[in-house]
Amino acid sequence: KVTEKAKNSLASLKRENPRLEPTLAIIQGHNDHLIQEANKNFAKEVGLRVIHICLPEGSTKDEIVSEILRLNEDPNVQGLALDLPESLHSSKVLNAVKPEKDVDGLSSVNLGRLVHGDVYDCLVPPTVCAVMELLEDIGGKAVLLVGARGAEGAALQSMLQRQGAAVLSCHWKAPQLQSELRQADVVVFGSTKPDDVPVSWIKPGATVISCARDLLSEKHDYGQQNNPAAEETVGSLAVAMRMQNMVKNMERWIHSQQHRKWDLHCLKLQPLSPVPSDIEISRAQSPKAVDVLAKEIGLLTDEIEIYGQTKAKVRLSLLERLKDQPDGKYVLVAGITPTPLGEGKSTVTIGLVQALTAHLNINSFACLRQPSQGPTFGVKGGAAGGGYAQVIPMEEFNLHLTGDIHAITAANNLLAAAVDARILHENTQSDKSLYNRLVPVVNGVRGFSAIQLARLRRLGINKTDPETLTEEEVSKFVRLDIDPSTITWQRVVDTNDRFLRKITVGQANTEKGFVRQAQFDIAVASEIMAILALTTSLQDMKERLGKIVVANDKKGEPVTAEDLGVTGALAVLMKDAIKPTLMQTLEGTPVFVHAGPFANIAHGNSSVLADKIALKLVGEKGFVVTEAGFGADIGMEKFFNIKCRASGLVPSVVVLVATVRALKMHGGGPNVTAGAPLKKEYTEENLQLVADGCCNLQKQIQISHLFGVPVVVALNVFKTDSPAEVDLVCKIAKESGAFDAVPCNHWSAGGRGAVKLAQAVEKAANQKNSFKYLYSLELPIVEKIRIIAQKVYGAQDIELSPVAQSQVDRYTRQGFGNLPICMAKTHLSLSHQPERKGVPTGFILPVSDVRASIGAGFIYPLVGTMSTMPGLPTRPCFYDIDLDPITEQVKGLF
Repeated sequence: KVTEKAKNSLASLKRENPRLEPTLAIIQGHNDHLIQEANKNFAKEVGLRVIHICLPEGSTKDEIVSEILRLNEDPNVQGLALDLPESLHSSKVLNAVKPEKDVDGLSSVNLGRLVHGDVYDCLVPPTVCAVMELLEDIGGKAVLLVGARGAEGAALQSMLQRQGAAVLSCHWKAPQLQSELRQADVVVFGSTKPDDVPVSWIKPGATVISCARDLLSEKHDYGQQNNPAAEETVGSLAVAMRMQNMVKNMERWIHSQQHRKWDLHCLKLQPLSPVPSDIEISRAQSPKAVDVLAKEIGLLTDEIEIYGQTKAKVRLSLLERLKDQPDGKYVLVAGITPTPLGEGKSTVTIGLVQALTAHLNINSFACLRQPSQGPTFGVKGGAAGGGYAQVIPMEEFNLHLTGDIHAITAANNLLAAAVDARILHENTQSDKSLYNRLVPVVNGVRGFSAIQLARLRRLGINKTDPETLTEEEVSKFVRLDIDPSTITWQRVVDTNDRFLRKITVGQANTEKGFVRQAQFDIAVASEIMAILALTTSLQDMKERLGKIVVANDKKGEPVTAEDLGVTGALAVLMKDAIKPTLMQTLEGTPVFVHAGPFANIAHGNSSVLADKIALKLVGEKGFVVTEAGFGADIGMEKFFNIKCRASGLVPSVVVLVATVRALKMHGGGPNVTAGAPLKKEYTEENLQLVADGCCNLQKQIQISHLFGVPVVVALNVFKTDSPAEVDLVCKIAKESGAFDAVPCNHWSAGGRGAVKLAQAVEKAANQKNSFKYLYSLELPIVEKIRIIAQKVYGAQDIELSPVAQSQVDRYTRQGFGNLPICMAKTHLSLSHQPERKGVPTGFILPVSDVRASIGAGFIYPLVGTMSTMPGLPTRPCFYDIDLDPITEQVKGLF
């Protein structure tokens, strides 16, 4: 009856989940093969897979615990049971089993739930189940438990009392044992009855059940009446009950894999006036432990890797678990053409999710880029938002985080080292010497590695035995013939260091005079960072890394990371960096921080993977809010044409961030310079300047409409803005086609200051969406550049330099013509000239060069000179940054 019920339940689960393969692991610490066979037979009958781990007799508790911990972390094992001698049933051993895998229900967590009556959230130990199955109608009866110790004894007592029995418990040596046995209606032996306790002590007609740990323990009737159930064995029934528990555990496991309603406890904010410094605000809030946050938003314990108290990596396995879960709404925060001070897109992003979740009770996730440490110590400072709309702890956000940028640096520089080393070795060795070193004899055998076999196939050499290659094939295999003048792959470091903008490498005598000019870029400018931001899986990342073009050979053909044989090593260095990092806002709402590519030579958006995971976690009615670097003409255009193509995701709403000061600048106000006080035009009311500058806002709204996405304007309000100026901007924005325009005070008030923005975004997300790309990938490279220049920037036409045209021709010939375009242009103007504000027209956009990030998957034309290595100013931020040696607190970050 029990096995049939379990079998039917499991069959039903398998019908609903065809790939389900429930596996029970049993750790056995004795040589009783009867128990092992019983487990196997019952499991087979029910349809379960069983793994027996037979430890030697005499194994210590530590050895058993070590085996338990290994099985706890095995994702292919859903249940864990212990068949151990009584002496090893200690709390240390029993509590080592993860509660969610505890099929025997003997851990303290499970037992606590049972005793407290949470019967739907716990498993009753199989032996206890067997006893309860054999006993009928025990309400009001006197039940004596003899020798029933530990967790099993406590569980049995709890279950019997719940059925209305009067339960007493004693041990075999108890002086009152004889008198208790005389009075009990039911006697349960928790362990083998000693010979010195005669059967005659038991009350005539009493029911006796033995739970001793062997399969021959039987139910007996020691009275005068014949009991028809006398021959049923508790041992066999307990094993059947164990299998039933495993099926119940599978039901719970499947339920745990499904999307769950968030149980988020937001953190309270008490904004102060005047608003303190960012780090003071961050420090005044106590963040939740990241494992608590993870549980609140439906992440499973095996889906996070915790870094300290407030950060955790999230594993990509979540995407498989929630693959059938509908995505939430997808919101992009972009901006008008900014001043050099920035207009607060990060604070709007964070303020918006704080408003949605902490104040409107709507699931939301912010997805942000990881900041480079270069600007943190240079002039810009941190990038965690600001005021009462921040990611916390801000110092951890801005410094190291979980090491992703360091991993990118290591991978990038390994590839750079491989390029120069290969040139050196090819220049100093014969084909035969190269071949003997590239394919060495190991233990008398010469063999190709997997990546070398792949290279042979690309060369059209379909051989696997190194001894069979001809001299010509050996030469083709070992010679990449890299042209040093075409090397585009540079070394990187995550520090602003102007003296690395041009360097000479190879000056040591050991490099045999192979000297060449090179440079360092800042780490976030690496193509590997762009790949991280656009990849959709580990396999996709590995393929993209292999496609990286580092140079051309002397015939003009591209040389890739795959040709250098370094793809696998790069993937190994990046295997943890691919996982998004979970953090939280000041109000305890979740944030993903992942990837931080440049917004000029790359696309300036956080990762596709972070967005995809967040869209699953928030649920169908939730919101994922992400940010695009620079103005909408750059970051938003690349988000739509590059990132959305890579991800296949469709945006719901664009939030366009504007400020009165930026609009005044576009209306003809004086120059705005970072570090210098604002001129009076920006601190006093001037409606004419605002009205004149709204042309830039109108143009950016039009750009958003090119992609068919509704726009909500978020006016980031400063204390110097007058009510009339704020009203004027909102009025013009609505008249210009914005779905809504809302003033926001999240910087000074937290999420409460962005509630109206959140409500507007929620309404806009329900509008009809006719998202479309700006151009077809099939168009020629030059035509795609022209479409962006004319439709987005407002240019009359484009003009390619001879160098740029030559590169376009080369990339087209090499088969890269169908890639999207990533324009590298100043962010301070719609045109190529930073000083031209407002909406310039009639200009010719000059394209000085065209380069390619083949691994990331885009062509990037250069409009003007692009610096990929910032320098330090006269007074860098590091003058103010310090560490308290007593408290270890970081000071001076902003």
